[in-house]
Amino acid sequence: MQILLSERSRVFERADPHAVSGYVNQHVGNHCLRMPSHGHPEASLNHRKFASLDLCRISYGGAVRVTSPALESIFHLQVLLNGHCLWRGAGQEHYLEPGELLLINPDDEVDLTYSADCEKFILKIPTAVLEGICAEQRWLHPRQGVRFTENRYRLGELEGFVNLLGMVCMEAEASERLPRVEEHYQQIVASKLLTLLSTNVSRECLASPLAAFERIDDYIERNLKLDIDIEELARQSKMSLRSLYALFERHAQSTPRQYIRQRKLERIRASLADPTCNVRNVTELALDYGFLHLGRFSESYRQQFGELPSETFKRRG
Repeated sequence: MQILLSERSRVFERADPHAVSGYVNQHVGNHCLRMPSHGHPEASLNHRKFASLDLCRISYGGAVRVTSPALESIFHLQVLLNGHCLWRGAGQEHYLEPGELLLINPDDEVDLTYSADCEKFILKIPTAVLEGICAEQRWLHPRQGVRFTENRYRLGELEGFVNLLGMVCMEAEASERLPRVEEHYQQIVASKLLTLLSTNVSRECLASPLAAFERIDDYIERNLKLDIDIEELARQSKMSLRSLYALFERHAQSTPRQYIRQRKLERIRASLADPTCNVRNVTELALDYGFLHLGRFSESYRQQFGELPSETFKRRG
């Protein structure tokens, strides 16, 4: 198996397990450590922060039970390196062996009992990272958030994942840390988890970018009289703001806001020019479409159509 955090990341070696537990509570996540009252176990801990991730390699030197309430905004992934572990949760029990991976969702309580010779590698990843990947890829998940539907795997079943963890650990221990590289690796780790493990995320093939733009254009057309919020438009389109702006640049050569203003002006012009359309005056029509500054509206109209809105209105006869 790949080396997951070397001695370069050592924080504690042969230390009091409660001291190690206190460090974990302060820097990684809250938990409660229960140990037998007899003996003098010695614990070790390697730890690195990497972008928004926490990487830990830990052994307690004695049989311990670790419990924690739901971590709420954190996914807890651990790989058993040595020894054995009993996981309890949702009315179930699993015995984990070396080379097995356990994934705990943010709303699951933690209840783990380790053998005295146990050593584990822990990856903690914020929910925002995984949900950000879904937004970027336009993958869908239920409103309550991303969840893993199976929590136990053998590393050999997850193609390339252990090698990826090894590379992340090497980068975390590099003498020169580059934030952009760390963000890049973080995105890869999150994407791998979402594609290799069973989740509630739908990754069905999406329609072409042109079809996506046409759906957005239809939404704009149906809501032209409203003040269309760009962030809401992105949510309706199930994409990130960056992806939305890229889509408009590709298909409309403008920003979403510019495009919406252009479509409003085109609708106003069509109404002003149509004798069958019930328009009392230019001001009323402009206000209907959200143009509150009439001087700016007239200037934008003139720039787009080469005449003032009053001139268009007069020609309708």
